[in-house]
This record gives sequence, structure tokens and C-alpha cells, in this order.
Amino acid sequence: MRVERELVINAPREVVWQYVTDPENYTLFFSGITRWEVEGRKKRGCGARYRMLMRVGSAEVGGLVEVVEFEEPGDMAWTSVMGVDQRGRWRLREHGANRTSVMFRLSYNAPGGLLGWLSDQLSAPTVRGNIQHTLQNLKRQIESERAQDARRTRAKPAKKRSATKA
Repeated sequence: MRVERELVINAPREVVWQYVTDPENYTLFFSGITRWEVEGRKKRGCGARYRMLMRVGSAEVGGLVEVVEFEEPGDMAWTSVMGVDQRGRWRLREHGANRTSVMFRLSYNAPGGLLGWLSDQLSAPTVRGNIQHTLQNLKRQIESERAQDARRTRAKPAKKRSATKA
């Protein structure tokens, strides 16, 4: 099963990249993810491994994934090492001034021949919904953080000038 969704975020590509490559953010924006933990010493980049679980219906499925592509600031991909056979990919492209086109693709296959295929078909609507919500959550998180940063910058009081006596 393969699910792909895309949207535009009002933020520079480097900002989006920093957010999606930080494993600490996954449980904040990735819909359905119940676990995304660094496994080993490497936190980011090729060779980084994460133990991940996604809720699909009443089950949590996932396993251990490893980053196999990491090209800053635009492409990150992972593949499963153990657990459910899966591949994920983030693709970020500039979309005008301070805007980023974000594409996420997830491919997965449940084991078990015909029963695995049936499981994939039954889980597809849930996974598609999770991916759509993930991109919407990502957009909301990044754009709201940028808006908060802008408000804090504007709210800084002006420095008082010291009066000089003549």
C-alpha cells in the first residue's frame, strides 16, 4: 500500500527541514504515531534509527526504521529494519518566497500473503487519514511557532536612551 500527500507551508524550507528531521517532534505532529524514539547514538542523518509505532484501528504497528537518505534541506527517507515492512519519505521544495511544498509518502506491506493484503486494504483509509492529518498538523505547528516568534520579536520593548547632560 502506498499513500502520498502534499501541501504548502508558509515557512522557509530550512525551518520545515529542521522540524521534520527532529525526532522529538514526531509525537507532536505525526497523527497516529504513539512512539518515535531514537534507537542508538545517532539522532539525525543517514544511519539514524528510530523505534516507531502507529495506531491503526485497535492495533499498534511499526518496528525499527533506519534513515537511508538524508539530503539537506530537502529529502529524507527511511526503511524498516524490523517489524512491518515500510518506507517513508519527506520531500521539501521551495514554493516561492518563504514557502515550502511538503510531500510525504508512506509505503507499507503487512506480512501474511492474502491476509496481509486484506489487512493493508482495511487499514488504508485510516493510514490515509493519518497522513493527511499529519501534514495539516505539521503546517499548523510550524506556522503557529513562526507567528509566535514574530509576535515576541515585535513585542520587545525599545531600548531607552540615556539622557546626556550638557
